[in-house]
Amino acid sequence: MSTAPLMTDEPTSSPRPAALDHEVVIIGSGFSGIGAAVALQEMGIQDFVILERESQLGGTWVQNDYPGLTVDMPFFIYSFPFEMKPDWSQVYPTGAEMKEYTLRCAEKHDLPRRVRCEATVVKSEYDADANVWRTQLEGGEVLVSRYLVSATGLLVIPKMPDIKGIDDFEGKLIHTARWDYDTDLTDKRVAVIGTGATAIQLIPAIADQVKQLDIYQRTAIWLLPKLNPQLSSGWKRALGTAPFLQTLARWLTNLFVEVVLGMGFIHYRRFPWIFDRIEKKLVDYIRHEVHDPETQEKLIPHYSFFCKRPSFSNVFYSSFNRPHVELVTEPIERVTANAIVAADGTQREIDALVCATGYNVFNRKCMPGYEVIGRNGKNLGEFWQKNRFQAYEGATVPGFPNFFLFMGPYSAAGASYFTMIDTQSKHMTRCLSEARKRGANCIEVKQAAHDHDFAKVQRLRQTTVAFGGNCAGSNSYYFDEHGDTPGLRPVTGFQHWLRSRSFPLQSYDFERRGDA
Repeated sequence: MSTAPLMTDEPTSSPRPAALDHEVVIIGSGFSGIGAAVALQEMGIQDFVILERESQLGGTWVQNDYPGLTVDMPFFIYSFPFEMKPDWSQVYPTGAEMKEYTLRCAEKHDLPRRVRCEATVVKSEYDADANVWRTQLEGGEVLVSRYLVSATGLLVIPKMPDIKGIDDFEGKLIHTARWDYDTDLTDKRVAVIGTGATAIQLIPAIADQVKQLDIYQRTAIWLLPKLNPQLSSGWKRALGTAPFLQTLARWLTNLFVEVVLGMGFIHYRRFPWIFDRIEKKLVDYIRHEVHDPETQEKLIPHYSFFCKRPSFSNVFYSSFNRPHVELVTEPIERVTANAIVAADGTQREIDALVCATGYNVFNRKCMPGYEVIGRNGKNLGEFWQKNRFQAYEGATVPGFPNFFLFMGPYSAAGASYFTMIDTQSKHMTRCLSEARKRGANCIEVKQAAHDHDFAKVQRLRQTTVAFGGNCAGSNSYYFDEHGDTPGLRPVTGFQHWLRSRSFPLQSYDFERRGDA
């Protein structure tokens, strides 16, 4: 494996040579950052640093925790294909296991020594004369690199509900993304705001210990049964001695998802009956699990399946059969010092208020999450805000040379977040490898290629359930302020996987600029 740098010894025309601190700066040390780093190592690039604003590397699964936290995907698709783990405790791993897996992956690939924690990025600006990125940290330090990789993810900034009086609450206020394990909820009167992917795990985990549990629901969630058996020692041995079993399970699961989501989500207008049948089955599931007919009706969503992210649980619905658990669908009017007042005037006193209200996604607070300034002072966050989120194949944007995105606009397709990491890693390394072949050190996507890709995305999305189904009232984070769905690429995972390995390299300009 070659460890030669991307640049050659050819003469340069730059009047402002710049000394590099690192060949590549990666911002974010979660799974995207780890995936990017491993991909760089595999192609022989060793001179990189990973910047992490928190006190420990690892991203979402290391920084965030709450009672009942588990993955909502099976381990054989929610993991790196190059780093399979045979000894999971169950099919859907716990949050603690994912934390251990994250750190294990980093350590195995010698990444901890390359990570700088408590290194908050304020701004990164492209210097066109020197052809470098200058990344400024909180405190004023500036790191100079040839390439910049944004791997900050979406689940970063907790979203607090905008409710009158919430700051006046005198009890314990907790957001699930910043859980306080020092707080004991035993025999407390607790309110949980939200019934999304986090709440459906949290609520069953705390229901038995609290005195009273009021669950405030704005929008019901489509929920599937969770087949989550414990892995026996025999299965763990089998997976350890025959890794192909895990690979086979991965491919079979991906195939199933490709068929169901490919036809049901991507091509909803042609195959609406697929999701219609799923919805009917899930309504039957609610009626079977919940005893009270009135509560059943409140829990049935009134929008198409997958307009809002669905999830899995075997125990959420049955929580409402407990006498001390109440589902409240009246909007919240205000919070007082010790209670929540609903729009119908009902006041429910509480000791603790838990906000299971998710994260800020697809806005300038989280994407890019810091100032990114490209050629001619072009501000990426400002550009996206004014012109809608867009990026060529979810990876690059014109005017931002040598800049690669993970979890960029329209980058996610397929069964798992790890599919996105694979496609974006491949896209990045194909560009870098081509630059190496050409003796180039400046890579920038052409405007025409970018615009063609964005137009294609807008065209293809019209067949999806997001635009062909009934998504009104879903209150889905899939949709941004422009009415777009930039978190989802309207193709199957296989199509995006194949495209990352075959997109035309002529979509890019490869040049030699600045300091070699």
